[in-house]
Amino acid sequence: MTEIKDIFDLRLKRSADDLWPMLEQLYGAHPDYQAMRNDLLDEMRRAWKARSADLKNLDLERDLEPDWFQRPDMLGYVFYIDRFAGDLQGVHDKLDYLESLGVNYVHLMPCLKPRPGDSDGGYSVMDYRRINPALGSMKDLSALAKALRRRKISLCVDMVLNHTAKEHEWAVKARKGDQAYQDMYWFFDDDSTPKAYEKTLIEIFPDNAPGSFTHYDDIDKWVWTTFNEHQWDLNWSNPRVFLEIAKIMLFLANRGVNVLRLDAVAFMWKRMGTRCQSEPEVHVILRALRAVTRICAASVLHLEEAIVGPAEMLTYFGRGEHDGREGNLAYHNNLMVQYWSALATRNTQLMTHVLRTHFPENLTNATYATYIRCHDDIGWAITDEDAGALGFSGGAHRAYLSDFYEGTFDGTFARGALFQENAATGDKRISGTFASLAGLERALEDTDPVQVDLAVQRILLGNALIASYGGVPLIYMGDEIALTNDDSYLSVPDFAHDSRWTHRPFMDWDRVAAAQENPASPQGRVFAGTRHIYARRKATYQLHGGYACRVRDAQNPAIFAFQRIAPAGILLCLFNFTEDWQNLAGQWLRDQGVAHFHDALSDRPVELTDDTFALPPYGRVWLT
Repeated sequence: MTEIKDIFDLRLKRSADDLWPMLEQLYGAHPDYQAMRNDLLDEMRRAWKARSADLKNLDLERDLEPDWFQRPDMLGYVFYIDRFAGDLQGVHDKLDYLESLGVNYVHLMPCLKPRPGDSDGGYSVMDYRRINPALGSMKDLSALAKALRRRKISLCVDMVLNHTAKEHEWAVKARKGDQAYQDMYWFFDDDSTPKAYEKTLIEIFPDNAPGSFTHYDDIDKWVWTTFNEHQWDLNWSNPRVFLEIAKIMLFLANRGVNVLRLDAVAFMWKRMGTRCQSEPEVHVILRALRAVTRICAASVLHLEEAIVGPAEMLTYFGRGEHDGREGNLAYHNNLMVQYWSALATRNTQLMTHVLRTHFPENLTNATYATYIRCHDDIGWAITDEDAGALGFSGGAHRAYLSDFYEGTFDGTFARGALFQENAATGDKRISGTFASLAGLERALEDTDPVQVDLAVQRILLGNALIASYGGVPLIYMGDEIALTNDDSYLSVPDFAHDSRWTHRPFMDWDRVAAAQENPASPQGRVFAGTRHIYARRKATYQLHGGYACRVRDAQNPAIFAFQRIAPAGILLCLFNFTEDWQNLAGQWLRDQGVAHFHDALSDRPVELTDDTFALPPYGRVWLT
């Protein structure tokens, strides 16, 4: 027992500067702060004592190998449990399949108990300590977590920080008039203060949830509801909110959750006269929460979900005083957006400008979660300033991309669906699966073998990009077998208003079998090509997330280029974003550090003709 106590105290000492000064800064003047601090320390000791021996062993392993999540063998897979395997117990039967893909990180889309009916895809949580009964129980989650640990697969679960469902126990008590619980949310007696806030707030779902506040006649009060009427924003200026959320995080960590995907973090702190997004206190809170888990559950990572512009996104890794002390992972939304932009324009100049100008070559104790598609819509995070730097209109470009991927632009290969349109700004967001947006759905309907081949190559181009750029690449369920849009959601009342369900289809296991049996089919080529890309990633040491990623100007606007700079040598990654052959000069390649002209992606030598390297349509190489 002495040894266990010493480990806890050592970790507490290690992270003390990331915890107590942060809490003092946030809550030091609050009358409940000292009691909250004492309760938090007691809760942390209880959580540590209750933590199982195998989880404590994992904590120690990952303390000794702190770069484990940056290594090139990392590969994530993201799915809705019911659509992938029926329920939590059914996931056990699919673990061999995940291992066959090379997956060692599994993100279960929202599985904590949601409100009944429309729950924003599960992000309107009414009980953080219970699992959605349709999917199983917390005991089932713990059992799955243990099975995953035996296979060296990390488990990621969503933890919504900005809000709870209005049916949550705290919200129910608040609505009944309990002042202590009303203080955990944002209640207003009239609309004067909400109107003052709304002068600078941005509507998130203007079509089906306009405004940021909701009036409830039964209590004659206004409540802050950033996302939907049924999602009540938590008041993080109240230290009790921090305490209760920290307790829940430790509860989940002790059930075997290895990665906490912290949802909607940008909105947690409110300040009059601002967007109430990414305020400085948000980062103080997240640094303190990271310290709590680092002390009590050192193997747990924090993935901070903030789909914002480049400068703002980087703050979630910690900038300045928080550098390396906040999130371990954050979504590289801009890489995803720039991939789709370059595909539509056949031009990588904006991609090169944005990724070279706004993103550092290295991160401290952190890395990106890279992806091409996810469960959410695509918002065109392209600023007027970046577009203007290249001499075109940001608004016009965003409109073009929306029309192109909705499928209404003349000559587009894509087929998507409009998700939201902001009448004030004209910005539109788009839904659609990877395969449908990349052109496969339209090509199959047209029975056009040339376009089918090009669509397959676009999909493999995207996988090769996220596999090599740096970070943990994430496969969204079904992308590996090129699932296309599913419009059956329109017949489900709770989903019909939300086009994002078009790219949340049920897993087609017959299609998996067909892809395996017929590797020459479009889905077979995508499946085999995806597996090959991630197998080669694991064999390419230069793709460690800790090594620098340096974006280069390929002197050919069709080609995106970057170097992965490892101590033992440089890897030059090249991607052709057009349906035409493209050339690069051999001397330029040598200037970028290419010495052996070996492609690590195909594991074959490459040939130059007249000292010129030719890259085929949507070609991709990783040159050593």
